[in-house]
Amino acid sequence: MPRIPSPAAAHVGARIQALRKERGLSQDQLAAATGINSANIRSYESGRALAALPSLVRLGEALDVGPEQLIEGLTTEMLAPRAKSSSP
Repeated sequence: MPRIPSPAAAHVGARIQALRKERGLSQDQLAAATGINSANIRSYESGRALAALPSLVRLGEALDVGPEQLIEGLTTEMLAPRAKSSSP
């Protein structure tokens, strides 16, 4: 079953992608600069996965920002688990 992007992961992923593009980096270049697998970079940017704190720190360092800038605008509502819909 494919992962459903969470609002938090989508928000952080969009910030990572925007900063990466502003810096003129490819996903592979960002992966090399951080030591994070490029498949994980793609998962973060697409919102399929939310980067853990150590990864956020490494991403921030590679993008020349603090990790707080990667989560700026994140709200507790975005972090709340989604209710599973029941099938009729």
